[in-house]
Amino acid sequence: MKIMQEESLAMALWWPLLVLAAAYALCRILLFLIPPTVPSIDVDASDVHVPIGLKKNTSWYCLVYYGYLTIPPRKGKRAQTDKVKEHVAQARKAQKIWAKSSFKQRRQFLRILLKYILEHQDLICEISSRDTGKTMVDASLGEIMTTCEKITWLLDEGEKWLKPEYRSCGRSMLHKKAKVEFYPLGVIGAIVSWNYPFHNVFNPMLAAIFSGNAAVIKVSEHASWSGCFYFRIIQAALAAVGAPDNLVHIITGFAETGQALVSSVDKIIFVGSPGVGRMIMNTASDTLIPVTLELGGKDAFIVCEDVDLPSVVQVAVRAALQSSGQNCAGAERFYVHKDIYSTFVSQVVKIIKSISVGPPLSGRYDMGAICMIEHSEKLQNLVNDAVDKGAEIAGRGSFGHLGEDAVDQFFPPTVLVNVNHTMKIMQEEAFGPILPIMKFNSDEEVVKLANDSKYGLGCAVFSGNQKRAIKIASQLHCGVAAINDFASSYMCQSLPFGGVKDSGFGRFAGVEGLRACCLVKAVVEDRWWPYVKTMIPKPIQYPISENGFEFQELLVETLYGLSVWDRLRSLVNLLKMISEQNNSPANTRKKSR
Repeated sequence: MKIMQEESLAMALWWPLLVLAAAYALCRILLFLIPPTVPSIDVDASDVHVPIGLKKNTSWYCLVYYGYLTIPPRKGKRAQTDKVKEHVAQARKAQKIWAKSSFKQRRQFLRILLKYILEHQDLICEISSRDTGKTMVDASLGEIMTTCEKITWLLDEGEKWLKPEYRSCGRSMLHKKAKVEFYPLGVIGAIVSWNYPFHNVFNPMLAAIFSGNAAVIKVSEHASWSGCFYFRIIQAALAAVGAPDNLVHIITGFAETGQALVSSVDKIIFVGSPGVGRMIMNTASDTLIPVTLELGGKDAFIVCEDVDLPSVVQVAVRAALQSSGQNCAGAERFYVHKDIYSTFVSQVVKIIKSISVGPPLSGRYDMGAICMIEHSEKLQNLVNDAVDKGAEIAGRGSFGHLGEDAVDQFFPPTVLVNVNHTMKIMQEEAFGPILPIMKFNSDEEVVKLANDSKYGLGCAVFSGNQKRAIKIASQLHCGVAAINDFASSYMCQSLPFGGVKDSGFGRFAGVEGLRACCLVKAVVEDRWWPYVKTMIPKPIQYPISENGFEFQELLVETLYGLSVWDRLRSLVNLLKMISEQNNSPANTRKKSR
C-alpha cells in the first residue's frame, strides 16, 4: 500500500512537468512554422534589364549595357585619395549610430536581403553573367547559394558568437570572472576580385554590418557595373530597417583608389593576387591596421585507386570548370593513382569533349567566358609551355557560335596529361578551365607532390577509405580541406576560409571571420564583488618585507605544484609564514642603516 502511494505521489509530481515540457515543445514547433514578417524592398532595375530580343540574338554577353559603366577616369592621386577619405568619413559617422543597433534590427536586415535574393535569383545571376561571362548555373552556385548560406548562418548563430564569451580564470584568479567581449572595429574596408561580383561584395559586407561596423568596398574595375547595381539592394535593405545613411559604400577605381582605402579604414580585407597583397600589406603598415589576405591558390585534387570513379570524375570536372575555372578555390592540380590513371583520364576527356563553350545568355552552353581578354592568352601560354616540356593535350571542349570579335574572350576546357612539376601549369595559378592530370604511386609521394607549391589555400582528397583520405589531407599544408568532396568547406559557413604561404593569411567566413571584424577585449571582474576584493598580501606590499621572495616561492608552489600533496604542503607553509608575520610586525621590514 505504501509503495502504491509513493508511485502515485511520483506520478503527481512528474505529470505536470511532462505537460509543461510538451507544451513548450509544441510552442517551439509552432513558432518555427510561423514565418517571420519580412517586408519587401523595391530596387530599381529598369536600367539593367536586357530586352528579350537581345538575349536571343546576341552572340556575346553584354558587358556594358545602356552605357552604365561606373569606372571613374584616372585623376590625380590627391583627388582620388580625398574622394575615398570622404566616403570613409561618412561611413565612420554612420557607424557610430549603427554600433548601438540591436541584433534584432541586424537580423531583420539579413532577412530582407534573403527575401530579395530568393525572389530575384534570375536577375542577380543574369547581371553577374553579363559582367563576368559565367553561366547562370555557375552564378547560382557561386553567387546565390554561398551568399544565402552565409546569411542563414548569421541569422542562426551570429549573435551567439558576438556575445561575451566566458573563459576559465586559472588557479591564481579563482575569485575572478574572465570573459572576452567583442566590439565593432569601426569601418571595414574590402578590396574584392571580379570573379564573383555579387558574393564578393556581400561576403565582407554581411560580416561587417552584422558585427556593428560600417563597410567601404572597392569592387574590381573589371566588374564595377554589376557591383553598383548590387549596391542598390544593400541600400534598400538598410533603409528598410532604419539604418543610418552612408553605412555601406561601394567605390570603384584603380590602384590609387585601393591604396587610399587601405590608408583610411580600420581593417582591410583583400581578395586578389600575391603581388597586390604585398602592396596592401606595405600600405597597411603605415597605420598598423589588421589585414586579411586571400590571394588565390593552386589546389590539389587527389584521387586514390579505391574510389567510385564515375562520381569522382563528375566532381573533378565541376571543380575545374566552375565559373570557367575562375575560382579562387578551384582545383588546379590533379593527382591520380597510377592504377586508375588511364580510366580516370578517359572518363574526364569524354565529359570535356561534350562541353560546349559560348555566350551564356544567348544559348544553352555548359561553360561561359573568360572575364578578361588578355587572360586567354596567358592560359594558352601555360598550355604551350607544358606541351613544349612533354605534356600532351588529351582533349578539349568545343566553341559555340561566336562572333569574330568574341573568340579571344573564350577558352576551351583543356585536359593535359604527362605533366610534371617542371611545367608552369603545375606551379602558377592558372585561374582557367585547364585540368593537368599527373599520376602518383603512393600516399607518401602524393603528399610530397601536393605540398610542392608556393600556394596553400585548399585541397580535395578522395578515397574509398575515409580514414586514409583524412590522413592524407592532414599532411597537406593548406588552410582548407575537403574529404571526398570539393569546396564543401566553403558551404559550411561556420568554418573559416583562408590559406597559408602565398595564398595569404587571416580568415574570413565562420566564427573567426566574424570576430576578425571586432575589437577583441579581455575583461576580468570580481566574482563575489563587493565581498571578496583584490588585496596585495603583506609580504609583497611596498616597502617589500625581507621574506617577500620566500612568500612568492611558496605562493607559486601552492598554486602550481605538480601534485596535490606538494600544493597542500606549500599552502601550510604559506599560512604559517603569514601567521608568524602577523604576530611579529616588527620583523616585517628589513631595517635600513
